[in-house]
Amino acid sequence: MKIIWQEIARRSLPMLMACGLTAIGSQALAADGAVSFVDQSDREVTLDKPAERVATIPIPAASMFVSLDGGTDRLAAMHKLSKSALLEGVLGDFFPQSKDVPSDIVGEGFMPNIESLLSVNPDLVFQWAHRGDDIIAPITNAGLKVATFRYGTEELARGWITTMGAVIGNPEKAERLIAWRDEVMAKIKAKTDGIADADKPRTLYFLRFNSELKVAGEGAYNSFYIDLAGGQNPALDGPTWQVVGPEQILEWNPEVILLNGFESDLSPQDVYDNPLLVDVAAVKNKRVYRVPLGGYRWDPPNQESPLMWMWLSQVLHPDLFDWDLRAEIKSAYEWIYGQVPSDEQIDGILRVSQNGSAANYTPFVN
Repeated sequence: MKIIWQEIARRSLPMLMACGLTAIGSQALAADGAVSFVDQSDREVTLDKPAERVATIPIPAASMFVSLDGGTDRLAAMHKLSKSALLEGVLGDFFPQSKDVPSDIVGEGFMPNIESLLSVNPDLVFQWAHRGDDIIAPITNAGLKVATFRYGTEELARGWITTMGAVIGNPEKAERLIAWRDEVMAKIKAKTDGIADADKPRTLYFLRFNSELKVAGEGAYNSFYIDLAGGQNPALDGPTWQVVGPEQILEWNPEVILLNGFESDLSPQDVYDNPLLVDVAAVKNKRVYRVPLGGYRWDPPNQESPLMWMWLSQVLHPDLFDWDLRAEIKSAYEWIYGQVPSDEQIDGILRVSQNGSAANYTPFVN
């Protein structure tokens, strides 16, 4: 059988180039069922057949793998923080058996627990590519196959999707997920490309707020989608992640504040109640939002990123965008997960209890 992924790359290339992206790696499904692909360390990985048991160490990988496979049957093990995100979000409701998937395969610093990995007998282990060979070599030395991922850009996220589709022998699902990204990105860019800089709200994303004031700068994925959605990141001149003081926030005076989905006890009210930030425009105008949590946290690149782009574009420009986001979520979830969330579940995804009183949030409330 001819290589399937050559056709996927051909179809995706025009949009990738238009967005300043390039294709990553190559994947193939051979006539005898063997799978061969190049991972994000430029290593060729070959499986005799599509994987039946996969262990995921990078935290976002488990939920993305579930989205490609439509369930947890082939998820052999995952990082403990992947499991907490999965159970905290709607996937825990969709796939209650996920609570039984082992999550003790990794220790501090993503160091693999080889004994636990061997006990789940995976056909393939996903591991980080950019954190050094120390966390990869123990896996290969144990005789297990490993494929690596890098993190942080739309280009890399597409590589995750295509690689997972190849690994499980489902390139069509990967192709559909990428086509969805292309379609939504094009619709948003058609409107936001014409927005004057003066009309782009200053939008600041906090990776941490309660423990420290850490914001996204140049090269962060959050900066990518702020720009895509028609905002401007006032921290863009700084490093990817920067710890700042209240004085710097006041100087930037963001008009919109986005709060991470990682700090479990974080709420927009924490920003409103901070006496040092009362003069910030986002606080004065009630434009502080906790980023939604669906199949995974919408902050980083993930399988549901187009929904994040829709949400943010409408938050920033309610005069330009009128997505029926609740209907979009139902439609996307049905083909991604084979499940249609209830209105109550969508309230949870969109964090209506926290964001419902913020400016421009009425269209998202049932």
